[in-house]
Amino acid sequence: MREHWQDFGRELRRRRIAAGLSLQQLGQRVHYSKSQLSKVERGLKRPTAELARLCDSTLGAGGELTCLVEIPHPQPPSPNSGNDDEVWLMQLRKDGSGSFQRLRRRDLIAAGAASVLTLQTSVPQPALPRLEGAEAVVDASRLLFEQLRRLGQAAGAAHVLPPLIAQTHSLEQLAVASGPRGRKELLVLASRYAEYAGWMAQESGDEAAALWWTDRAVQLASAGADKDLAVYAQVRRSLISLYRGDVAESMELAAYALESEAPTRVRGLAAQHLAQGRAVNGDHTGCMRSLDRARELLAQAAMDPTQPVLGASNLPDVVSMFTGWCLYDLGRPRQAAAILDEETARIPEHALRTRTRYGVRRALAHASAGDLDQACHITAELLPTSRTINSATVQADVHRLCRTLGRHARNAAVRELLPELTASAAHPAHH
Repeated sequence: MREHWQDFGRELRRRRIAAGLSLQQLGQRVHYSKSQLSKVERGLKRPTAELARLCDSTLGAGGELTCLVEIPHPQPPSPNSGNDDEVWLMQLRKDGSGSFQRLRRRDLIAAGAASVLTLQTSVPQPALPRLEGAEAVVDASRLLFEQLRRLGQAAGAAHVLPPLIAQTHSLEQLAVASGPRGRKELLVLASRYAEYAGWMAQESGDEAAALWWTDRAVQLASAGADKDLAVYAQVRRSLISLYRGDVAESMELAAYALESEAPTRVRGLAAQHLAQGRAVNGDHTGCMRSLDRARELLAQAAMDPTQPVLGASNLPDVVSMFTGWCLYDLGRPRQAAAILDEETARIPEHALRTRTRYGVRRALAHASAGDLDQACHITAELLPTSRTINSATVQADVHRLCRTLGRHARNAAVRELLPELTASAAHPAHH
């Protein structure tokens, strides 16, 4: 690993000298100290991916510096999508709180537990009376789904998961007792609940559960004759891989979905994720090309008002927002901050989770661009909400922000904010 650091340091020094820049001049442009850059060039300090992208952009390296930084990532968990022994135990307490726990069926039997939500339609179920009026159930469940999505914007994921899981199970059971037409609608709607449960599991920091619920959503959708969600699941997996740091896998999954025959919205979201992967790799031209394709596909997408929306639903211009974040990953934080400022102001007031996620990224862009007072002002406003929504994805960016601002501890605004920011970064999302 040390050899990789030295390769990066030697190439950074070569390109810096060729550009006619001193260590201090380069440090001023990328907002790192002269001593930090000196240690990186001499192979004494490991370069971060952020530093590589900033230097890449500043020195016009075309992604070559970024490629020299090895980004470690953990092995992906093995999802239990085909495990018929998987069950979920629901625990409700007198104070109104509750939780869900994944168990193997044999462990559950050994423990003597009795109240279980079984999430496999192949498991025999008690005989149910035939359901009449399935349309009314579907309509009511759609309304409830929108309310749960709204709750997910204002509360921690742990508060939203129990009703999502319970409703998914209820819709499965209702589908068993329904006629053919009603059964298909109920199963497809159950799949949307399961897909959103996957999002909330990811927000709570449980990647294995996020993958499990995504796979479960595909199974339910397939049972309801909806094949599109299977491709969308690849888009979701692409995002999970990107958060994990496995950029190659993320891009492979996104490219597969993009070239499929899925609906234009699903393919547009895939193009978006492909752009993110290319940005992390320092490929500016490829990133912008993918963003253009995402905008074209999403503009063509015919939104069906009878179906819940797949993907983000609170961003007025999702491609512009992602363009801002891609520019940050491309080492162009000042351009990123300008776009994120504009797009974040357009997010609805009630969408606290979305406003916080992109607000923290906006603060990070300003901090990387050297606008420290503005970054601290934005962060101070967001910290109370970030603790309320308790999001693992937001928390990851809070950690990055803490490290970025920590390099400028002599700044008065940073010095005042750091104790609270550090405490917030130390507060993990839980599930």
